Amino acid sequence: MCQLLGMNANVPTDVMFSFAGLATRADEHKDGFGIAFFEDRGLRHFIDHHGARSSPVADLVKRYPIKSDNVIAHIRKATQGQVALENTHPFVRELWGRYWVFAHNGDLKGFKPRLHGAFRPVGGTDSEHAFCWLMQELAKAHASVPSVEELGCTLQELLPQPAQHGTFNLLLSNGQALWAHCSTHLHVLERAHPFGPAQLADEDLRVDFAAHTTPQDRVAIVATTPLTAGEPWQPLTAGEMRVLVGGRTVSSTHCH
Repeated sequence: MCQLLGMNANVPTDVMFSFAGLATRADEHKDGFGIAFFEDRGLRHFIDHHGARSSPVADLVKRYPIKSDNVIAHIRKATQGQVALENTHPFVRELWGRYWVFAHNGDLKGFKPRLHGAFRPVGGTDSEHAFCWLMQELAKAHASVPSVEELGCTLQELLPQPAQHGTFNLLLSNGQALWAHCSTHLHVLERAHPFGPAQLADEDLRVDFAAHTTPQDRVAIVATTPLTAGEPWQPLTAGEMRVLVGGRTVSSTHCH
């Protein structure tokens, strides 16, 4: 299965410590990597069908001073669709004049709903097809960009449909919030004042967040499995959807 990483914060925040933890897992998940991060309404999007351990694009990203309040990253272990650039997560689409970013961990069997609008997959993955369907249904449900709360309600109705066809762990953001849906494995960590040190679980890398934050900062990290040791990661339960705004959970519901 693939590995997901999401970050949501109340101020633009450096994600490279968490991305370094994700990249260490690319030996097994070597079929591509990608990261997308919002800067106001703009979006920077880097993908490569080579693994994050060997990709020159990954080297560029590691040196880039990424600061954002909404980030989605992904390392791929292919289940459907060949190893190719067009099949590399995260995927991006425009709706209501905003960028939408989507990444999926799992495998959907037989979920091929009819796509009749402006959203069509470029590649051959079940993930991109599900994302296009999701965008299509959101566009049908709302005439213009709704509130974060309204979007959460609509997603709560939509997400169980693809989830019936297999594993559907996902991250979704439009720059206003981060939506995280758990099918099997997804964990959330919320950091707030007083900040302390953190140690990556898979690499000898440590950082003291107290030296890089203010008392007002809040940061939430979402990952397939915990990236650090000794911090209070919370596992999401099957069918749970978390909505994160400003570095904290604003709602947690179950999609049935």
